[in-house]
Amino acid sequence: MSGTNKSVLFVCLGNICRSPIAEAVLLHLLKERGQSDKWRVDSAAIGPWHIGKPPERRATKTLQDNNVEYSHKARQITNDDFNTFDYIFGMDEENMSDLKRLSPKGSTACVQLLGSYDPEGDIIIEDPYYQKGDKGFIKCYQQCVRCCKAFLDSLK
Repeated sequence: MSGTNKSVLFVCLGNICRSPIAEAVLLHLLKERGQSDKWRVDSAAIGPWHIGKPPERRATKTLQDNNVEYSHKARQITNDDFNTFDYIFGMDEENMSDLKRLSPKGSTACVQLLGSYDPEGDIIIEDPYYQKGDKGFIKCYQQCVRCCKAFLDSLK
């Protein structure tokens, strides 16, 4: 990977489960690889429901259980994000449809499904919010680790 700065925005419906987990995972991986200073990483929501709120408690617990430090308050995606970030990753087909609809004409970000990088082929990162317990959050975390590692490796 070159020494140029890169930027990534992770997007899910409310920015309290999947996208903050993905953001925390990528930040953690970049720190491990000594590349934190070369990246801008953030996450955002499609909708405004949780603006200003921290991640859902099960998301926070999953990150803590995996020794991943993280602090974030939910925000909604803006038109500027489509030209500020190099990559914008949605978590599922609905996110992708919304991102295409929201993307301003002439935007420069590469918009993709994060799961398209999953070496196990698990392309959709399902929303664990309405699931009982932690199982969905653990699966989301594991998918994000695989996808973020493969994404970074693809840039080498």
